[in-house]
Amino acid sequence: REHVAWSQPAGADVTEGTYRLPTEDGVVLSVFHGPAVTWGPGHRGVDLAAPLGSTVRSPADGVVTFAGRVVDRDLVSVLHPDGRRSSVEPVLSRLTVGTAVRAGDPLGTVQEGTHCGPTPCVHWGVREDQAYVDPLGLLASGGPTVLLPVPGG
Repeated sequence: REHVAWSQPAGADVTEGTYRLPTEDGVVLSVFHGPAVTWGPGHRGVDLAAPLGSTVRSPADGVVTFAGRVVDRDLVSVLHPDGRRSSVEPVLSRLTVGTAVRAGDPLGTVQEGTHCGPTPCVHWGVREDQAYVDPLGLLASGGPTVLLPVPGG
């Protein structure tokens, strides 16, 4: 399984209208695989390595539209000025619906209950209207660098 690494310097200046990773680590455990049909199987976001209790930040300016529990996970959703909606989970938040956030503002902390097996992670999904899009394609650099296995290694 390949991992993807993307580096965003701490305190990086984020230009208005651009997105940043919601976690500090920058290691993608699972990439986006959009469904062939709207309700078909797929992975509607990316899984980012993140230690339990670590801070999850808003990937762009916006307004909190949901902060609460969905089935068995805590989730936070932010509506961005460009009309996209980011959701991160499992993230426990003290923010309330209607709270304005800037890119990089804390949304909450990573909780147990990820779908990444024994590795704690944050799932970051982004929707345009009702369609999910690849969050990594929204990053200022145009996406991450893919680390491939070393031949003969």
